[in-house]
Amino acid sequence: MSKRPFDIDEALRRIEAAVADVPKAALFQLYDEGFRSPFEQLAACMISIRTRDETTVVCARALFALARTPAAMAALDVVDIDTAIAGSTFHQPKAAQIRAIAEELVARHGGELPCDFDTLTAFRGVGPKCANLVLGIACGQPAVGVDIHVHRVTNRWGYVEANSPERTMAALEARLPRRYWVDINRLLVPFGKHVCTGTRPRCSACPVLDMCRQAGVTDHR
Repeated sequence: MSKRPFDIDEALRRIEAAVADVPKAALFQLYDEGFRSPFEQLAACMISIRTRDETTVVCARALFALARTPAAMAALDVVDIDTAIAGSTFHQPKAAQIRAIAEELVARHGGELPCDFDTLTAFRGVGPKCANLVLGIACGQPAVGVDIHVHRVTNRWGYVEANSPERTMAALEARLPRRYWVDINRLLVPFGKHVCTGTRPRCSACPVLDMCRQAGVTDHR
């Protein structure tokens, strides 16, 4: 079957409708619940690493019930942070990293997390994905947050061709219209979890099948 040229405007419009009734990506869900500061979004993103969204949301809520600012977080014992996020993967090192960042923000940045990519990625445990999600969601800056879902889906479409999330991020920054730089993560995380899954994607239910190159797909539903 021949495919029509990939139209990113039309694709994201269709996907917006397709994911309207499924749970949101964790950081966007937490933002909607009022956890909107750069520090809260960074802590939530760190919790989310190798952790399911539904678990991330529960752990983040528990943590923010204890502290929501760098000063309040730095005043906690790391054991309290660890207990709050114990449901997440690698919770002990995450707890230590979150507290260390809070302490550094208090000591060097007046207790506020700067909306700056280099500052964010200088913290231990913070990579480009979390930095860009914080910038895009909490800081209102155009930034492409590429997780495994965004990486997989955009390459499967044939919209980009890259062999790592970092290279996908660069490819999307070069091609994707800036108006979609934040929304690409908001939309493709639930889409990747519920439709364009890692194994046996639900191609029969895909709203963009007529445009998708199905790159690397060997079996589907």
